[in-house]
Amino acid sequence: MKKRNANRALNGNMTPLIILLVLLSSLSIYAQEITNKVLAFPTAEGFGRYTTGGRGGEVYVVTNLNDSGEGSLRKGIVRHGPRTIVFAISGTIFLKSPLDINKGNLTIAGQTAPGDGIALAGYPVSIKADNIIIRYLRFRLGDINKQQEDAIGGRETKNVIIDHCSMSWSVDEVASFYRNRDFTMQWCIISEALNNSVHVKGEHGYGGIWGGSKASFHHNLISSNNSRNPRFSGSSTTVNSSDEFLDFRNNVIYNWEHNSIYGGEKGTYNMVNNYFKSGPATPKSRKNRIVNPSEPYGKFYVHGNFVEGFPDISKDNWKGGVQCDRPLETQMKTEYPIDNNIKTQSAQEAYQAVLKSAGASLSRDSVDERLVSDARTGTATIGNGIIDSQEQVGGWPELKSKEAPKDTDQDGMPDAWEKQKGLDANKDDSALYTLDKDYTNLEVYINGLVQNIKIAPVINAQGYHYVVAKDGSGDFTLVKEAINADHNSR
Repeated sequence: MKKRNANRALNGNMTPLIILLVLLSSLSIYAQEITNKVLAFPTAEGFGRYTTGGRGGEVYVVTNLNDSGEGSLRKGIVRHGPRTIVFAISGTIFLKSPLDINKGNLTIAGQTAPGDGIALAGYPVSIKADNIIIRYLRFRLGDINKQQEDAIGGRETKNVIIDHCSMSWSVDEVASFYRNRDFTMQWCIISEALNNSVHVKGEHGYGGIWGGSKASFHHNLISSNNSRNPRFSGSSTTVNSSDEFLDFRNNVIYNWEHNSIYGGEKGTYNMVNNYFKSGPATPKSRKNRIVNPSEPYGKFYVHGNFVEGFPDISKDNWKGGVQCDRPLETQMKTEYPIDNNIKTQSAQEAYQAVLKSAGASLSRDSVDERLVSDARTGTATIGNGIIDSQEQVGGWPELKSKEAPKDTDQDGMPDAWEKQKGLDANKDDSALYTLDKDYTNLEVYINGLVQNIKIAPVINAQGYHYVVAKDGSGDFTLVKEAINADHNSR
C-alpha cells in the first residue's frame, strides 16, 4: 500500500517536471530556430529579411528579351519549385500580357544582367505567391497598351522582399502592396505615376497603397506622384485592420501634389526619420504635411521626421505635421517594436543615402538619374514634375547589353569566377555551401555583384539642406539653432 502511494506521489510530482522539461526543450528549439535564420541577402532588413526565395533550387538563365518562350523571363517565372533567375542579357522586355508571379520560392537577381540591366514595360507585374526575392529590376509600365494597372503590386502573400528596384509610369498606382505578411520594400524608387492618362477615373497619378501585417518600407525615394505617397491601407482595403502594422522609416518623399501620406484607418503605423521635401507641384497649404490620417483613425507613432523649410515641425512632428481634425486621437507615444530589424539613420542621413543608392543603382538609367537630380535640386525637368505620359520625359531609355561572361555549366556563375574560388566550372555546384555556411555558392556570387553599393553610409549631416534666414523663410533663424538641431539628431 505504501509502495503504491509512493509511486502515485512520484508520478504526481513527475507530471509538472515533464511538462517543464518539454517547455524548456520547446523554448530551446524556438530560440535555435530564431538564431539560425539567415538573411535573404547580407543587406536585407525589415520584416521580410528572412525570405529564402529560390535558395538551393535550380538556376534559370534568361537569354533573350522575348515576352515568352524558351530563354524568356516569363518561362523562368512560371516554372515550379525553388529557382533563381539570372540574366545573360540586358534591355527592356516589352510584355504582351500581364506577368503574374504565382509560383513561390523564387529569386530574381536583376543584378546579374550584363550591361545596363533589365526593365519590364507595357503590362503590369503582380506577385501572387509566397517567398519571393526581387532585386535590381525596373518596372516601367507606360500607357502604350492602355492598361489601367499598377506597374507592380502584390497582396495576400507572405515572406517577400523587394530591393533596389525602380518603378514608374503606372496608370493606377506605381507600386501597391497590402494585405501581406512579413514584407519588405527597401531602397526602391517609386515615381512619376501617369496622372491624366488613360484611367477611366481621370487624374490618377498615385504612388501606392501600402499596408500589411509586419510590413517594412524603408530607404525608398517616392517622387513626383500626385497623391498616395503612399496611402496607408487601413480598413479601406484590409479586412482585419487591427492586424495591420506597417513600419515606414528613412524614406524620402519629394514633390507630392494633392496629398503626401494619408489613410491608415484603424491600423498601426510607425513613421520614423523620414525626409519630406516639397517640390514645384506641392501647394503651399500642403508643404508642411507629414501625414493626413483618415477616419476612423488608426494609431501613429510619428517621430524624427524632417520637413524641409519647417524647423518647428521638424523639431516636433506633432506641431503641425500630423494634419487631421483630431490629431491627438491618432497619437501613439511609444514606437511599436520592430526588434531593431532596420539600421535606422537620421532623416538627413537617409536623404543622402537614398539619393545615392536607391533604385536599380548598379547601373542607373537616365530616368532615375533625372529623378534623383530633381529631388536633390528641388526642381522638375518637365513642368511641375507630375506627368501624363512617359513620352513627356523621353520614354524608355535604351538599356545596352554586354556580352555575358562564359558559363559552361549554366549554373549562373561565370567560369572565371568559379575557377578563382576553387569551384568546378564544368559542374553545377550552385546549390552547394562550399564558400559560405549560410549562403549557397550561387548566392555568394550574386550577392557579391552588389556588395560595393554602399547601404546606409554614416554621413555627417551638418549643414545638409539647412537654410538660415532671419526673416523666418528658411529652416532656422540662427546658425546656432541649425548646428544644435543637427547635433541632437545624431
